Amino acid sequence: MAPIRMGFIGCGGNARGHIGRVLEMGECEVVSLCDSSERSLQAACEHYGEDVEHLPRFVDYKEMLDSVEMDAVQISTPHTLHFEQIMASLDKGLHVLSEKPMVCTVDHAHQVIAKAEESGKVLMVSYQRHLGAQYRYVRNQIMAGELGEIQFISALQDQAWYRGTMGLWRQQLALSGGGQLNDSGSHLLDIVLWMTGLEVEQVHAYMENFESEVDINSALSLRFRNGALGNVSVVGNSPTGGMWEDITIWGSKAVIYMRQGEIAYKTQNSNEVYEVSNLPGGTTPDRNFVDAILGRDVVQVPPECGLRVIELTEAAWESAKVGAPVSVQIR
Repeated sequence: MAPIRMGFIGCGGNARGHIGRVLEMGECEVVSLCDSSERSLQAACEHYGEDVEHLPRFVDYKEMLDSVEMDAVQISTPHTLHFEQIMASLDKGLHVLSEKPMVCTVDHAHQVIAKAEESGKVLMVSYQRHLGAQYRYVRNQIMAGELGEIQFISALQDQAWYRGTMGLWRQQLALSGGGQLNDSGSHLLDIVLWMTGLEVEQVHAYMENFESEVDINSALSLRFRNGALGNVSVVGNSPTGGMWEDITIWGSKAVIYMRQGEIAYKTQNSNEVYEVSNLPGGTTPDRNFVDAILGRDVVQVPPECGLRVIELTEAAWESAKVGAPVSVQIR
């Protein structure tokens, strides 16, 4: 079997992790690198040395798509560039793994989904939590009915995002499409929606930009279509370092607590806290992407997940703008 020939659009720090994982797969061959920054291209080559230093390099992704024979691409670029890069790659008949957020508008999400269906190629979003053992455990418990009917959800993400991205493209609206809610916060929205399987009916959001042109702190009050309520807090101006995530899901039969990926739960009419250790296996988006291309597995993060996230994000932005609750349009 010929190896999957994979190119990379975007070679910054995040992409270099993807490149390394692909290089370790015997079924794949990295065949080209592209980044608008010569510095990022050089850094990637220095990091992986002889594994990539011989590869053709491009600063224009369109030139790479026209010049190199490939089967698939991975996209790790500023968020607002994803749409045209996904569309162009699918037009070339390539499978696509895109970093989050998939795109920055609901309209663009519908367009890339339609293009992927038309092309018959794999389109996947790199929401890696779908492949993480602890998140798969929680989803499995909920889908099996072990929590009963979901009644309330509380989710928090705490990060020094404001300080850490100051002066970078992530705080430039034209490139980022939005602030932390559309960046790290995108992971939090996605995993809450995916683990619970719920759809948001309405959101009332408050946001604080501080001195930035994008949202830094976000407070979202949610009503789900099943009647459940929820709060999502994205704190981008934390005085601490690193990231803290905390998710609690209350069902009619049990409660699950996730603290930094560690899981505990309480059952109905009991005050005893049970620790969870029997977790299912996990993998990476890169591995699942390749397995999906080869027909070994289904796509674990289909583009519809990206659509659900931007539907909620777009409604939250509108709510914060108008100062009132906004319905989340599920199409």
